[in-house]
Amino acid sequence: MALFDLLGRNWTMRILWELCHHGPCTFRELQGQCESVSPGVLNSRLKELRESQLVELGAEGYQPTSMGRSLFELLLPLDRWSKRWATSLARDQLP
Repeated sequence: MALFDLLGRNWTMRILWELCHHGPCTFRELQGQCESVSPGVLNSRLKELRESQLVELGAEGYQPTSMGRSLFELLLPLDRWSKRWATSLARDQLP
């Protein structure tokens, strides 16, 4: 349940997603990729992800750890399912 609590917090999954998709990012780069996240929230989420050993700060910036990448890989099927679901919902809403 602790993992679901962490992932359910605003911006947590987006931050992990961006780091796994785009590689290491500085704080400013990550803030730009996450568009409307406030600096305070981004800082808090990065701290939580680092404490959870899912993200680390390396020479090139923030990056996922091996556990973070492993979690990301587990979430990919959920991403594919959600895209099919969104398509189905959109199709059902056509006049």
